[in-house]
Amino acid sequence: MSECVCSILKQTYQDFEILIMDNCSPDNTPEVARSFSDPRVRYIRNETNLGHVRNFNKGVTLARGKYVWMIAADDSLRSSHVVERFVGLMERNPSVGYVFCRAIEVQNGKEAGIVQWADCGDENCIWDGHRFLARLIRNNCIVMSSGMVRKECFDKAGLYPLDMPHACDWYLWCSFALFYNVAYFSEPMVYFRVHEGSLTSSFNREDATICLMDELRVLSRVRDHARFAGVRTLLEASRVSIATRAARALNAGSPRRGGPSISEGELQTLFQRQVSNPRDETGLWARIFIALGDEQYSAGESNLAKRSYLRGLGLRPWWPLSWAKYLLLVTGRVGRGIRTRLTVIAVGVRLKQ
Repeated sequence: MSECVCSILKQTYQDFEILIMDNCSPDNTPEVARSFSDPRVRYIRNETNLGHVRNFNKGVTLARGKYVWMIAADDSLRSSHVVERFVGLMERNPSVGYVFCRAIEVQNGKEAGIVQWADCGDENCIWDGHRFLARLIRNNCIVMSSGMVRKECFDKAGLYPLDMPHACDWYLWCSFALFYNVAYFSEPMVYFRVHEGSLTSSFNREDATICLMDELRVLSRVRDHARFAGVRTLLEASRVSIATRAARALNAGSPRRGGPSISEGELQTLFQRQVSNPRDETGLWARIFIALGDEQYSAGESNLAKRSYLRGLGLRPWWPLSWAKYLLLVTGRVGRGIRTRLTVIAVGVRLKQ
């Protein structure tokens, strides 16, 4: 924590406050926090452990500034001018709801390169919020400690959701992008520390199913927001991403893989809570079965793929592309060759575009 606070105090931009939110930590956090004599550092210790999401929300509520930056105590700022650059961009662009940058992963005290899943390219840019949301829907690409948010965003989208302990930050990045544009700096100006004691590592180690269910909750809720906002492209992107992730989770639990998985029963329970229209739920299951067939086809499991395609077509028999996948599969080697060539052509066209 000391390294994190010091990296903030060294910033060229100096008009800020630091809230150290101590959620009943059993370590020496109180002593470290009180070692800073700077009046901008405020130490707040909860009387009881609120859980990390409620602690996040308490910090947002208590923050008095125009912008809010949630930085994990294990992470730190790599550049002394990052706050100045972030604030300058946000002041010049009132339509931008948040700004983020690349991050450098730190393992065992050493830099391990750019965080690959959060690398959005070599160019600084400002995205239209809806276009960036289409990207976010496919995968979260923002390290939480790398993003500064306009505080008014929380007034429009709400605080961190309590029912998504693993993916609450991803949900808010998505929600903010419905209302605001998003800015990005390619320079890696934040350190992201990876170790066994981190919150993310704890989730992944203790119950990967929680992570999978959280991700599906995020996408289900974003889909509902897109429907309410009437943004059809985002609605379709959400449906595709839900089906793809659900299919991968179902396929991961097969005997040949043995990875973290979700059962059909668990998905059924989730969708009953998240989907109010039975017709929408039927269409979602059709997409999942077709996506599962794609996963199985890619793994060379033709019989399983046939079964999955048929289950999907039984729910949505008027989908021509799904019929094409099934018919090419049942025709054997010739059909597989045709599908392979079509896939190569499709990928080539996409890369060219």
